[in-house]
Amino acid sequence: MPSLDEARELLREFPVVDGHNDLPWALREQVSYDLDARDIASAQHGHLHTDIPRLRAGGVGAQYWSVYVPSDRPGAVPATLEQIDCVRQLIDRYPADLASALTAADMEAARQDGRIASLMGAEGGHSIANSLGTLRGLYALGVRYMTLTHNDNNDWADSATDEPKAGGLSAFGHEVVREMNRLGMLVDLSHVAATTMMDALDTSTAPVIFSHSSSRAVCDHPRNIPDDVLERLPANGGMAMVTFVPKFVLQAAVDWTVAADANLRAHGFHHLDTTAEAMKVHRAFEEGNPRPVATVSTVADHLDHMREVAGIDHLGIGGDYDGTAFTPDGLDDVSGYPNLLAELLDRGWSRADLAKLTWQNAVRVLGAAEDVARDLQTTRAPSNATIESLDGTKA
Repeated sequence: MPSLDEARELLREFPVVDGHNDLPWALREQVSYDLDARDIASAQHGHLHTDIPRLRAGGVGAQYWSVYVPSDRPGAVPATLEQIDCVRQLIDRYPADLASALTAADMEAARQDGRIASLMGAEGGHSIANSLGTLRGLYALGVRYMTLTHNDNNDWADSATDEPKAGGLSAFGHEVVREMNRLGMLVDLSHVAATTMMDALDTSTAPVIFSHSSSRAVCDHPRNIPDDVLERLPANGGMAMVTFVPKFVLQAAVDWTVAADANLRAHGFHHLDTTAEAMKVHRAFEEGNPRPVATVSTVADHLDHMREVAGIDHLGIGGDYDGTAFTPDGLDDVSGYPNLLAELLDRGWSRADLAKLTWQNAVRVLGAAEDVARDLQTTRAPSNATIESLDGTKA
């Protein structure tokens, strides 16, 4: 089909920067980081959404690998370090395909080299254990964004999927954002409550990102971005990277997921459990209650709306592959990005629009955060504030 051919041709020049992929956690859960057992140099169908052949087929030119640890699991800091170590092992193991990237210039150099720029994002502020020194340590190890929360509140920020506690960001939470700005670490507002989004936008002097979130106006899930937040992205300079997770993009899937999650819990499983036993229960539920199916068109509907509200300069892609059990038809794994671009071409998106969506916006945003950091580092020393000193509570 002509649009698909055009999409693939465009991706050769402006490949996808994907904001969020949970491969490191999948490797931990499936094989305890045994990279021989999941050698992504070859196809890993049936095990993973991600491998190098499919990254190449999908036109991926840069990937933010999530160094994620569940927010309800103790020992988040050492587990996050293990996730960082996994990414480093992958880069060292596949040097012909993956290139370590710390800056926007590194991303461009990898593109010129024909390699996939590999960056890291820490998913959840619990990974710094209320310590700005730990935040700086993660930056020194290569982490270039931090999602302020995951599914649960932390001591200084409210999550979208927890009961309000701080009312957005606490005083220490604002200081975390300021220190991220000083470092050049992107503030990621996926997973956070709308109040936290607004507080972060009020405080951040650098562009923010949503590494994997879609439009709340199109699909009313608290993980998505309200229009009044999207409207602030042009003034901030940041970007929203649309995600593909069906329960975040299709309203019927939201409603179905509520029932499916309740079924898992009734059988003694956490609603995010993807073990074989939990998935057996899940599949039995699905046989009696067919799962609503999202498609490429579903995701494109979000991008159409988000472009209308925020503008083309503030959009990107964050698939959340290997962090979700289900994917839309046509976006089954990391090889599917050309299908989305073909759909957008058929909807009248221009080549210039798509170049911004896939590559240019993400590179610009990281570069802008670096510029802000260079300026701040001339006037602001590293912060040694504590949560006790700013919030008046003992963490």
